[in-house]
Amino acid sequence: MKKPDTPPCPCGSQRPLAECCGPYLAGAAPPPSAEALMRSRYTAYVLGDAAYLAATWHPATRPEDLKLDEEPRPRWLGLEVRRHERLDADHARVEFVARYKIGGRARRMHETSRFERVEGRWLYVDGEVK
Repeated sequence: MKKPDTPPCPCGSQRPLAECCGPYLAGAAPPPSAEALMRSRYTAYVLGDAAYLAATWHPATRPEDLKLDEEPRPRWLGLEVRRHERLDADHARVEFVARYKIGGRARRMHETSRFERVEGRWLYVDGEVK
């Protein structure tokens, strides 16, 4: 019997969403690494999941409103993880490039993000845009 088509995960893993970032966004399991969290956050941006983004943002740096509904909205095109560096048991950095279009114009965001593990869960702290 043919397996039903499942959408690929937006994070670029080439795996189905249901087997990649989907369980993290659904709250079934926490991402096991800062890189997995970063990939799942990219997926949340693609899907417009503001609740997941807020829940995975460190409370000290989390904005009150993520403004995901503001126009014009970006159309996310792809993610490239360039580097994942675990600094110690509870701190890591992930360098990535996210490509998107907004207002018909192609753009890219190149960022090195900082992550901290709090009570066993990785959280996004902030990032330096290049």
